[in-house]
Amino acid sequence: MDNIKNYFFLLSALGLLAVLLFIASLMIGSAGTGFSGMRVMFDQVGPEVFSVIMKEIRLPRAILGFTVGASLGAAGAALQGYLRNPLAEPGVIGVSTAAALGAVIAIYTGLSVVMPLALPLMAIGGSLIVIFLLQTIAGSGNVATLILAGVAISSLCGALTSLALNLSENPFASLEIVFWLLGSITDRSMSHVWLSTPFIVIGWLFLAASSRSLDVLSLGEETAVSLGVNLSRIRILVISGTALCIGACTAIAGVIGFVGLIVPHLMRPLVGHQPSRLLPASALAGGSLLLCADIMVRLINFDTELKLGVVTALIGGPFFLILILRLKVSHKT
Repeated sequence: MDNIKNYFFLLSALGLLAVLLFIASLMIGSAGTGFSGMRVMFDQVGPEVFSVIMKEIRLPRAILGFTVGASLGAAGAALQGYLRNPLAEPGVIGVSTAAALGAVIAIYTGLSVVMPLALPLMAIGGSLIVIFLLQTIAGSGNVATLILAGVAISSLCGALTSLALNLSENPFASLEIVFWLLGSITDRSMSHVWLSTPFIVIGWLFLAASSRSLDVLSLGEETAVSLGVNLSRIRILVISGTALCIGACTAIAGVIGFVGLIVPHLMRPLVGHQPSRLLPASALAGGSLLLCADIMVRLINFDTELKLGVVTALIGGPFFLILILRLKVSHKT
């Protein structure tokens, strides 16, 4: 009973933190609207410029900051539970690189200039193709087959992305591709929110549906099968949920790494090793982390705003190395 109370207290604290960071994201920026801007949101009164800033710039940015972070956190927790590998994260099955390749093709061919929504649509298309390829290649195989298929797809998509950069004759297109790959939620509109939300929500539902089965799978595949768990169903739910979430997020925000790796590890000591508990905690913590990182890039005073993917990489890289060293020490002991 105490564990359940502690768990719900943790979720409540994470939820409150996310709300506070969401409000802070609406208030903080170069325009300095503060509480006046918040009044515009609810009272529909105030300077027209405040209304534009709040509704067209900051609100979509705050929504995407939370939904992208929550998706990365939940997908990372689900993959670590399914693969039973603490170093797993969404990029391991190639979804991020496939979505990035789709967006790069839209930029390279000029479709993103003719139709701005072509970029997110092609990125989401790339992630959906990966779902089909993974299900076809992995079939009824084991986890190792899935990981190898994901690594192969990721390598191929990365090579094709580099090829597009290499062959691009337009330096402006190359620069746009590079900046997009760095990851950011700046200058996003409500159109991006409405486009990505259906895919993200469906992905969340798939991951949530897999959580109870992942609890049993943590006991081992043979034990899970003996208890009536359908391994093929879990694979479909986890892969499809991850691909939909990460594909939609990459389509809108570019490549933002390490959140899916860091957040589950931070939450696991607090909730235990049950994926059904880790998933919602990782989602709330992931949303809070990305909102916090996005606020940081606005507060840090540089000539140009830091890209969100750069900040998460600077935080995640050292964390990843420390994690590897800890695992190495634990295996020796």
